[in-house]
Amino acid sequence: MTPATASTTPMSQRPSWFARTEMWLDERGKAAWITLMVLSFIFFWPVGLLVLGYMIMNNKFSGGGCSRRMRRASHAMSSTGNAAFDAYKADTLRRLEEEQENFEAFLKRLRDAKDKAEFDQFMDERARPSKSDDDA
Repeated sequence: MTPATASTTPMSQRPSWFARTEMWLDERGKAAWITLMVLSFIFFWPVGLLVLGYMIMNNKFSGGGCSRRMRRASHAMSSTGNAAFDAYKADTLRRLEEEQENFEAFLKRLRDAKDKAEFDQFMDERARPSKSDDDA
């Protein structure tokens, strides 16, 4: 390839300004998209409507945080090449997931107990006035 042909690459290989802008905003998350939308509404409301429509159609409202979490989760499950470490990591992740499930079950039992106590208190308070009405 000669230097003249190397500098004249086809436009299809380089992303358009729109694609580059979208990637830039995606890297910065949901706040960048919302900022763009608000500024668009402030300066020229029809552009704000277009940005809002684009965000809704492409689900940009939920994209920022979730995509980062998914990337972290997929990175955590990737192999390092060291079998002993991979086994240790898999065992640790399994144990942590089990502890998380146990903790969530504990929290559910705690909430259920609190709900039952509040309901019992409500029923006791509700029953008290009717007893005093019967005595009168």
